[in-house]
Amino acid sequence: MEVSEDDLRIINALQIAPRISWSDAAGILGVHATTLAARWDRLREAGAAWTTAHLIGDPKQMCLALVDVDCEMRQRAGVTAALAAMPEVVTVEEAASNRDLMLTVITPTLAYFSDTVVPQFKDIPGLLKYRTALCTRLHVGGYAWRLNVLDKAQQNALRLLAGPEASGSAPPAVAGAPLPQSHLDLIPFLAQDGRATAAEIARGLGRSPATVQRQLNRVLASQLLSFRCEMAQKYSGYPVTCQWFANVPPGQHDSAGAELRGFRNVRLAASTTGRTNFVIVMWLHSLADVMNAELALQQRIPGIELAESVVVLSAAKRVGWMLNPDSTATGAVVPSAGLGLDA
Repeated sequence: MEVSEDDLRIINALQIAPRISWSDAAGILGVHATTLAARWDRLREAGAAWTTAHLIGDPKQMCLALVDVDCEMRQRAGVTAALAAMPEVVTVEEAASNRDLMLTVITPTLAYFSDTVVPQFKDIPGLLKYRTALCTRLHVGGYAWRLNVLDKAQQNALRLLAGPEASGSAPPAVAGAPLPQSHLDLIPFLAQDGRATAAEIARGLGRSPATVQRQLNRVLASQLLSFRCEMAQKYSGYPVTCQWFANVPPGQHDSAGAELRGFRNVRLAASTTGRTNFVIVMWLHSLADVMNAELALQQRIPGIELAESVVVLSAAKRVGWMLNPDSTATGAVVPSAGLGLDA
């Protein structure tokens, strides 16, 4: 399919305000609400764009792990499928060097990762070895990535109309009270459609719309979930993903994270344990931009040491959504629902 500039404007609007009504968006974008809804339905049906919600993985609240996996070459497809089927494994990517697969794993605690997730790795035929880096601080996430095709006035207007889910797209300063299971039951519906209404969720759960609306309001305000509008990478203008394993001097991680928030193409920046202490992921225009990005990182982050760069060959799963080889969404979702977060 073709993704037009008007389509990109809709995606950009939902990146800023994922749950904004089409009537409110119409007044900002200058397009009739029914036209916006029809265009969005077309994008979703083609797997070109989608809205979702997932556990934010902030290390202050839960365990966020980055796992490298080695597997038998002839069994790579089976290993990939088995890992992608695990709800705790939110992202699965095929790497070009030094590891076969790269995983992002979110669990309620380190003990849950060790006692529940790791044993499942060991039971997957063809999975030979895994190495884990644990995130100690999340500086930037994919929720912050923007197309930036709208003008400043439109972006500001969208921010004013964005609901609490927009503020929940970054780790809260203070962790709130755990949500009860009745509220966590809403997560699979929001993972499937970040714009799901209380009425739609109520039908799925067999509850009254008024009850679900109260529960939804609390979930949105909790900042436990990251709401985002995602798109097929091939339509983004940034078809190349590169991940750097880096070392940043102690005491400079927060300043490095603040600097990286000024890079428009950063998808992840996190402090980690392991052989290196910092991970950066960017979407780039081309392979030639890998060197340009490295130069920019070294110029803007004093003392950074880029130990290794890894280009991603393909992604089988991104924040719960299964992907086709061309980066479009299949429509299948493995939500990270519950995970015992009320325990």
